[in-house]
Amino acid sequence: MITVKLFGLVRLETGIKELQIDAANVRELKKALTQYIPEEKINGCVLLVGGKQANRFTKLKDGDQVMMMPPVAGG
Repeated sequence: MITVKLFGLVRLETGIKELQIDAANVRELKKALTQYIPEEKINGCVLLVGGKQANRFTKLKDGDQVMMMPPVAGG
């Protein structure tokens, strides 16, 4: 199982703090996340695996923690 932690507006809008999902790579993970979060919100976020930015080919293993970070703007 992969632990996905949500942050920022995605967390506020969905009310979800954390999810447990089975996935072999980020591509599968994103597909599974669409059950809980609209696809356009997922695509707008940066996914970090082990503190490093992931792409759709990044492999995941049991116990990995993925942080889902939406873009932040200020000024």
